[in-house]
Amino acid sequence: MQIIVRDNNVDQALRALKKKLQREGVYREMKLRRHYEKPSEKRARERAAAIGRARKAERKRAERDR
Repeated sequence: MQIIVRDNNVDQALRALKKKLQREGVYREMKLRRHYEKPSEKRARERAAAIGRARKAERKRAERDR
């Protein structure tokens, strides 16, 4: 990953870097890796996330069909 600093504007470059890291999911991965997660906990978390995505898709589908 590379960020170009233009006109010695480090603050703007830092904001761009943070935005790229956020988009890539680096912060989320750092948070997950902070502590060991048992495989059963990982499966439960992923299953809950999948259920949430399915519910959200169903809500959007229901909203579109009205």
